[in-house]
Amino acid sequence: MVFSSLTFLLLFLPAVLLVYFAVPRQGKNAVLFLFSLLFYAWGEPVYVVLMIFSTVLDYTCGRLVEKYRGTSKQKIGLLISVFVNLGLLFFFKYTDFFIGTINDIFGANIPLLNLPLPIGISFYTFQTMSYTIDVYRGEANMQKNIISFGAYVSLFPQLIAGPIVRYQDIADQLDKRTHSFDKFGDGVKRFVTGLGKKVLLANNIGLLWSTISETNAASLTTVGAWLGIIAFAFQIYFDFSGYSDMAIGLGKIFGFDFLENFNYPYISKSVTEFWRRWHMSLGTWFRDYIYIPLGGNRKGLPIQIRNIAIVWLLTGFWHGASWNFVLWGVFYGVLLVFEKLFLLKRLKKAPAFIGHIYTMLAVLLGWVLFAFDDFGKGFAFLKVMLGGGAGFVSNEALYQLLSYLPLIVICVIASTPLMKKLYEKMTSKCGEGVLLTADTVRILGLSALSVAYLISGSYNPFLYFRF
Repeated sequence: MVFSSLTFLLLFLPAVLLVYFAVPRQGKNAVLFLFSLLFYAWGEPVYVVLMIFSTVLDYTCGRLVEKYRGTSKQKIGLLISVFVNLGLLFFFKYTDFFIGTINDIFGANIPLLNLPLPIGISFYTFQTMSYTIDVYRGEANMQKNIISFGAYVSLFPQLIAGPIVRYQDIADQLDKRTHSFDKFGDGVKRFVTGLGKKVLLANNIGLLWSTISETNAASLTTVGAWLGIIAFAFQIYFDFSGYSDMAIGLGKIFGFDFLENFNYPYISKSVTEFWRRWHMSLGTWFRDYIYIPLGGNRKGLPIQIRNIAIVWLLTGFWHGASWNFVLWGVFYGVLLVFEKLFLLKRLKKAPAFIGHIYTMLAVLLGWVLFAFDDFGKGFAFLKVMLGGGAGFVSNEALYQLLSYLPLIVICVIASTPLMKKLYEKMTSKCGEGVLLTADTVRILGLSALSVAYLISGSYNPFLYFRF
């Protein structure tokens, strides 16, 4: 492809805005639906049919639920939605994983399907299922307009990587939403902030991770390995939270209010707190549609532990068709159970920095499991982190540390609420004119730097494309 998806989005957006604000209110959802399909078709020209199928399927299932409400047939629409959606997700994302596992265990030679993964299928599958479930539970009204429902399913601002938008959260906004200059301006600021996080921070710190992760573990030093995984931690945070910011900002531009997806997770003082701050839309989805229906914490501690184990096994598996993601989910499930049983009470009594150090060590070890599909490479990297590599530090590791230290400091500051608090303090002391000027300079500067980097830079990965 000539352009990255992010570059294409920036080129694509002006045309969407022009048409969207030119049509009357009744036609705005149709514009969003059409342009969202065009955006998806640019990246996945074949699988746009799959998205249209999912739209028609769940729209029909919602009507079936409503048609048979109060009768023994009410579950028909729900069951069709859940089984077909999960079946599609399983087929495209996990078939080769299970074929490969069977081949490895039994020495079979079943050929792999080698199907390309539809972009964003893990996200929009959960969204479409949430519609039917919400209608079944009576938490949302059936959507009568298939175009409006199609706009919800395919909504391009958050189509590729979330946040996962549950139907009940924006059901009213699909039919009635407000547009204003203030909301448009807030959306632009949020979008540009996310663009800067992704392009200027994630991409640049990602270069360090790319260099270190491709180095043979036998040649790595302990300092080099820790530096690498810290770089990955910042890359994945600014990559994913930056895209979420862009999606939330675009949502505001088009009149929607999406829920937040990140809340400064790296300031957490426990793993439990970390997962209340990281990818909050996914955590909320699993809580409301898996954990609570299984009984949550209402049926005693053994059942609660079972439910946590199930949720985290599924969370790991949701992230990818590879055993390292399963192990990553199990790792966090064990930590969360351990905190629930023993550690949280002690952490609350300990100084805050103790909890923060423990949490960041756990998160960084977890990122090693997440980053390496190959178990051998992952465990070799962990061994180096624990002192089993080519010494403690090398000239190359020191050079990398000194070269990237200013960027690392910026990433540390940007991953905390420090700048937000400074802005709020400025807001209370400065006049509107000063703030407007400062905001304008900031937005124009970030936009110019980000666009310049996109034009000149060749390194522009997006880590959550594969999910």
